[in-house]
Amino acid sequence: MDFLFESIWNVLLDSGLNGFTFQNGAMLIIGIVLLYLAIGRGFEPLLLAPIAFGCLLANLPKSGILDMNEHGVMQLMLMGLHYEIFPPIIFLGVGAMTDFRPLLSNPKTLLLGAAAQLGVFIALAGAMVMSTLSFGLIPDFTLKEAAAIGIIGGADGPTALYLAARMAPDLLPVIAVAAYSYMSLVPLIQPPVMKALTTDAERVILMDDAREVSKLEVLAFPVISTIIIGLLLPPIVPLLGMLMLGNLFRESGVTDRLSDTSQNALINTVTIFLATATGLTMEGNLFLQWSTLGVIFLGLVAFIVGTAGGVVMAKFMNIFLPEGKKINPLIGSAGVSAVPMAARVSQKVGQEYNPGNFLLMHAMGPNVAGVVGTAVAAGAMLAMLN
Repeated sequence: MDFLFESIWNVLLDSGLNGFTFQNGAMLIIGIVLLYLAIGRGFEPLLLAPIAFGCLLANLPKSGILDMNEHGVMQLMLMGLHYEIFPPIIFLGVGAMTDFRPLLSNPKTLLLGAAAQLGVFIALAGAMVMSTLSFGLIPDFTLKEAAAIGIIGGADGPTALYLAARMAPDLLPVIAVAAYSYMSLVPLIQPPVMKALTTDAERVILMDDAREVSKLEVLAFPVISTIIIGLLLPPIVPLLGMLMLGNLFRESGVTDRLSDTSQNALINTVTIFLATATGLTMEGNLFLQWSTLGVIFLGLVAFIVGTAGGVVMAKFMNIFLPEGKKINPLIGSAGVSAVPMAARVSQKVGQEYNPGNFLLMHAMGPNVAGVVGTAVAAGAMLAMLN
């Protein structure tokens, strides 16, 4: 009998129960809630489901999956996250899925994407102020860390990861979770902001059909923009270059197999690895800190301000545009670079007020401008601070 009890005791000592902490339990609950949002409520399940399950895996003690001295698929995924491998590959797929025609046919929507980056710089300033006024509850954020936090406002997960890995590696887990969580919650966060800043008359504005874009314009855009932005902001070339390469695959007409692989098999595979690795960073003892709450709060502020910036810019532009050429301000919210989720939200809210109003393609203009704008903002921060 003593041998039996001793064997059971040894099994318990070797089990994960022996190292299980309150923080692990709290993170398991958070992971289950995220799974519910992904599966039960349909909030971007392709991202949120693997993030949530990665969170569960990270908080099962003694599994060895977080031991970087081991050599397995989990460690490979974490290396891809920390060494900036996954974000450029994701951008290759995003470029292959992105149609720049809405932006090229209505170039003034570029201003909406630029205005939406206001949230990035508001969050950067907020991180510095929060460090000053937190009375030691939150560790002081350096300027580099504040910049990495601010980029959450661009609602671009790969760019946020890319910048955090270079400028704030200690904050990479929470920045990754905040960026992808807010991307997933676009349908919840944006509509109240959009409705608060617009009138009924503005929400039903009908926009003209987009002009036809030539094949030459479509092919020239990724090449010329890569050269110009790459010369001005060299640190962002890995991200922007892959985005534009993917778009060239899509538009060239002679690389259909590469385009199909980039926007389907490759991006789906890397999304599994990237999202799961993001969840694996959510280990309880590292994640449940006061600084985590600060980053998540600032990320939310950045996202709200970015949404508001695009809407307000559209309203401002309408002051100078003649009747019949005005912009529906709802598409300004798509200036954050959550492609194509933000554009779909513009379409959905617009149709609530005018079922015959189709804003999706118009909203894709500022939406893809936001992708480029967030990359440019990140490149500027890297150039100035790194």
